[in-house]
Amino acid sequence: MSAAPRRTRSDALQNRARLLEVAARVFAEQGLDTAPAAIAKQAGVGVGTLYRHFPTREALVDAAYRHQLTRVCEQATDLLAQYPAAEATRRWMAHFLDYVTAKSGMAAALDAVIASGVDPYADSRALLTDAVAALLEAGARDGGLRTDVTPDDLLLLMGGLAHSAQYGTREQAQRLVDLLMDALTR
Repeated sequence: MSAAPRRTRSDALQNRARLLEVAARVFAEQGLDTAPAAIAKQAGVGVGTLYRHFPTREALVDAAYRHQLTRVCEQATDLLAQYPAAEATRRWMAHFLDYVTAKSGMAAALDAVIASGVDPYADSRALLTDAVAALLEAGARDGGLRTDVTPDDLLLLMGGLAHSAQYGTREQAQRLVDLLMDALTR
């Protein structure tokens, strides 16, 4: 009879979450060259704790990226609990733009992860599609959003927003969100 797997202690889960938050911020601001010891120190843990959770720099970058994207996508549900669908969608797109802008600094780090044979984007499309579908479905139910727009349509349009957020100004990106929302609302 094999023993049941041990549950991860709550402090270990908190350490992991702190490491992911700090790593995402540091990689976005300073790039991949940041020493793991510096990330561990900013997260308030020892370097051994970092390596216990993430044995390689690539594993840390991959996990930080996936963690951030998951948090962005979970925001859709949180916003729908607080606002009508159209307002939740507007706020979620603004949150998404903040994420995209912060992630642009991680580009080189993500390229290194891909070069190591890991695909950090493997689940991205599904996560984003689920978040956008939840927003659109809520909008169809409350009558605040058009019903002829698919998640794929909106994701394609948001790709343009992401480009403008990375290469244009924040004000320009916000104007584009406003234009998109005008097109999405009834």
